[in-house]
This record gives sequence, C-alpha cells and structure tokens, in this order.
Amino acid sequence: MKIHILLVITSLTFGFHEKVVSSPSTGPYNAIFNFGDSLSDTGNFLASGALSYPVIGKLPYGQTFFNRSTGRCSDGRLVIDFIAEAYKLPYLPPYLALTKDQNIHPGVNFAVAGATALDTKFFIAAGLGKFLWTNNSLNIQLGWFKKLKPSLCTTKLDCNRYFQRSLFVVGEIGGNDYNYAAIAGNITQLQATVPPVVEAIKTAINELIAEGARELLVPGNLPIGCSALYLTLYRSGNKEDYDGNGCLKSFNGFAEYHNKELKLSLKTLRQNNPHARILYADYYGAAKRFFHAPGHYGFSSGALRACCGAAGPYNFNISARCGHIGSKVCADPSTHANWDGIHLTEAAYRYIAKGLIYGPFSYPPLKTSLYKIP
Repeated sequence: MKIHILLVITSLTFGFHEKVVSSPSTGPYNAIFNFGDSLSDTGNFLASGALSYPVIGKLPYGQTFFNRSTGRCSDGRLVIDFIAEAYKLPYLPPYLALTKDQNIHPGVNFAVAGATALDTKFFIAAGLGKFLWTNNSLNIQLGWFKKLKPSLCTTKLDCNRYFQRSLFVVGEIGGNDYNYAAIAGNITQLQATVPPVVEAIKTAINELIAEGARELLVPGNLPIGCSALYLTLYRSGNKEDYDGNGCLKSFNGFAEYHNKELKLSLKTLRQNNPHARILYADYYGAAKRFFHAPGHYGFSSGALRACCGAAGPYNFNISARCGHIGSKVCADPSTHANWDGIHLTEAAYRYIAKGLIYGPFSYPPLKTSLYKIP
C-alpha cells in the first residue's frame, strides 16, 4: 500500500501580573488554547530557533493579510486565526515568544511546525531522529501549558471557572509522525503507527481534562492525497491510482483511516468524561468540498497546483520550494487552495474554519459565534 507524507513539513512560571480573568468576554469563550503542528503554529517554530533562516520567516509567507512573515505556514491566516476572530478574541500569541507583561488570558498557542504526537524517543528508536524538525512534541506542548497555568489562575475554583469558558484545540497533530517515516522510506509499518499516534492524542486530551478543560475541539487529518507535494512525489502513470478529483486514492485512504481511529477514540473519551464536551473537527470533509468543486469556492486556478513553488504539473519542486531560490509566487493566492505544495492558502483555511464554526463539520457543533466570518 502506498503511504503518504502528511501535511507540514522552561520550568519557571511566567510572572504575569493578572491571575484571573477580570473582565470576561460576553461570548461563549473567554480564551482559546491551541496545540498542534504547522497547520496552526502562529510563530513557535520561528521563535524556537530550530533553523537559522527558515523560509517561513520571510515573505511571501504572510503576504496576504499580515504583510509580513509571522511564522505561519501560509500566505495569511490559519484556521485557528479565523476561530479566534469568530469569537472576538485576539490572535493567539506563540508561547515561545511571550513577554513578561503580556496579557495571556485570551489564550496562547503551543503548536509548533514539524511537531509530532509521539515523543522524540519513538523516532530515534526507529532511526528517524535526523529527520525531525523539532523535538517539541504534543507532550512537550502540554508541559508548556502546565507551566503557564499558575499564571492563568490560582485556586482550583478560579481555574474551573476560567477553563469552563475556554476552548482547547488539540490538533491537527499526528501528520508528521507519518511524514518523517514516509520521507525516510520506512512505510511498511506505517499503518501500525496510527494506534499509538491516536493513543497519544487521547492521553493529551485526558490530561487537559484533568487540568480543567471542559470543551475540546480535536481536528482530524486533511485529504493529503490532494496535496501538490504528494501528487508530485508519488505521481503515477496508472489512472486507477487517482480519484475523480485528481487526488491520489491511497493517500486519502490513509488519512481516512487515521480519522476513523481518532473518532473511535473520541467516542470512548466522551463516555469516560461526560462532564466535558469533546468535539471532532472534520478537516477532511471541510476541505474535500473545494477539491471536488474548486470553482464553486473561488479557486479559479484550481485546488491542486501550489500558488508558491517552481515548475512541474503541480507547481511544486522539492529543490525549489516556496521561499527558496528558483521559486515564484502566484499573482493572487486567493485563486488557489494550495499555498506551497504542503500547506493551504488563507482562502482555503477560511472555508475550513467556516465549515467548523457554522457547520456542519464539527461534531457536536461549536457554540454560536459572535462574529460572522465573510
């Protein structure tokens, strides 16, 4: 079976002045806390210094909305940014770039590009250590949250009140666990990695609930068989390998398998934690719409070709990726769903976010938002 590369590519307590929320929002959520990888990283990878000169730290990344690079792996906003907008909360600051006097009560982002659900030792044991972009796995991100928690609330009562009106977004995470193995060519046991990846996500959710989380949104994987990266690297001369949208069946099938296992795990979590709302975010279904009918969503340049890249049928070249020498950016990213061959454009993330916030791609649905995303 052909397997894919999935999307991507302190012990001290912070001394913030406020301890509890003094002026709660009138909306359903006072704060958002996010964990994940490059689909939702708002600057942690950049702040970590993992690479001296990462391309996501310069234009054209960020050109559409921020007019500068922010560490987001897109031309503009991500799904997590649109969720924050919908509930009239600020964009989530990256944990690694927080300052002492910063107001963190509206939420913090712990996601890191390249992050994995499983800990680093798993990949080292599998001989994949050299492929890791970062060692800031989901478990490390949870540790950051726990260190920050005393700066958010002090007593158990304060924490319960605060977190009852906080949204915890756990993922998308897990894609890179498959990514590193696929890059290395270790694909024979890749399907067997799904259960431990899902178990790691389940463990993280249980830990967050134990810390006081009461509403958690857990995204599944995107239809990565429609990604320019996979379409380029696994290009096939066999028409049977493609579906009617031009996407690779086996890659999408693998993403669906991961999502099926994740949903089964969430079902168990709901049964064991009736006091918490555990929502599944169907990224696959929300995105499949514009891969099926790109023109209907304004993607006049299609959904399979990257906006920023170099040559090839999908405008993706591994040796001249977006931001590297030889790459070019399209005139209008909003006409593309794919940004750099790996990640999506702001326009595509907007449609996914709207599908989650206004339905029908969150199960059960998110609470009613204060602001209508256009």
